Amino acid sequence: MNAIDLMQRLQAHRAWVNHKLLAAAEPLSTEALRKELPIGQGSIWKSLLHLYAAEFVWLGALEGDEDPLTPGDVRGKLPGNQAGEGAIGSLNELRAKWGELDARWTKYLASLSETDLDQTVFKVSSRGGRFGTRCSDILLHVCTHAHYTTAQVINMLRQVGATELPDPMLITLAREGAK
Repeated sequence: MNAIDLMQRLQAHRAWVNHKLLAAAEPLSTEALRKELPIGQGSIWKSLLHLYAAEFVWLGALEGDEDPLTPGDVRGKLPGNQAGEGAIGSLNELRAKWGELDARWTKYLASLSETDLDQTVFKVSSRGGRFGTRCSDILLHVCTHAHYTTAQVINMLRQVGATELPDPMLITLAREGAK
């Protein structure tokens, strides 16, 4: 497996886990989904939005937008914390937006070359300042950030009494034969 295949596999795993998280959140009441918890972003809902927003802004940076914002975002606030135009308000909207984002990721990853991995990508930090980071490090960061946040969401799902917890392990993806 070469570096491009590895990056594509890790990103495919990330997307697969996102779908599992959305499926696990589906049966929850609005109250359970948005219940304030002392972990992650403070609720399952906010943590799912955070995952989506991170994937959105990092892909934007990889595509050349140094200061990407998610639709409805206000600088310094997570989507869903304000009533900005285009803000995501429901799990169905999030699923649809994530499907569109997944298609963009697939297109980007299909065009990726070995030389792209070493290119510097510039992004304005949400905390201020413009930073340059190697493309490969951004791709790895998106995946490791997703794994970390996924663990928090699964913990929150357990805390609100979800009975069907997703199995986010890459080995499970491999054993299911998913590409």
